[in-house]
Amino acid sequence: MDIPEEDIADLTRRLRRIEGQIRGVQQMLADGRDCRDIVTQISAASKALDQAGFKLVASGLTWCIANPEESVASGYALEDVQKMFMKLA
Repeated sequence: MDIPEEDIADLTRRLRRIEGQIRGVQQMLADGRDCRDIVTQISAASKALDQAGFKLVASGLTWCIANPEESVASGYALEDVQKMFMKLA
C-alpha cells in the first residue's frame, strides 16, 4: 500500500501528540490528580488514537480504489481494507 507522504507526516504528528498526552496522564497519576481529570485525558488520547487509525485506513482505502490491480497484488484487496476499518469501528 502506497500511503502519501503528507498522510504519513500527519499521522506521525498525531501519534507524537498522543504520546505527549499519554506522558501527561502518567504525570497526572504520579501527581495524584483528580480521577475525573485523568479519565478525561485518557478519553481524549483514546479518541485521538482512533482518529489516527481512521486516517490511516482512509488513506489506504483511497489508494486501493485508485489502484485496484496493484492493491490486490500487494495483498490489500478492498475487502481486507474494509476489515481493517471495521476493527477500528
